[in-house]
Amino acid sequence: MTSVEARLAELGITLPSVAAPVAAYVPAVRSGGYVHTSGQLPFVDGALPATGKVGAEVSPEDAAGYARQCALNALAAVRSVVGSLDDVVRVVKVVGFVASDPSFTGQPGVINGASSVLGEIFGDAGVHARSAVGVAVLPLDSPVEVEIVVEVRG
Repeated sequence: MTSVEARLAELGITLPSVAAPVAAYVPAVRSGGYVHTSGQLPFVDGALPATGKVGAEVSPEDAAGYARQCALNALAAVRSVVGSLDDVVRVVKVVGFVASDPSFTGQPGVINGASSVLGEIFGDAGVHARSAVGVAVLPLDSPVEVEIVVEVRG
């Protein structure tokens, strides 16, 4: 079986550095056999690639890409706590928030960006429970935010 770290390389994915918190929290916390991440914004090299509401200033397709980036940022936070993603047994839960124009109802499609990349990386262990929630605004006017819970070994 291919390790998760090797799978990242196969997919050409390099996890970013852990994003610095924008308030009073830590990026991830381990409790027993689980790691819970804080909500991750789609930072790329320390900056948001876009701001605004999905369905208005941001297209659903672009937002799905940003949700993917949020998931990668969340995995970087998990790795910072456990040392290696090879210690992840499974992805348990994904919660995605979409800053939505009032008429936008495609939140599940946007958060599929996060779910799909977790499936690509972890295979069956990446299948998870999920919520996709439309909200009025997110920190820094980000279009999306994603948090995850993973089960880990030992």
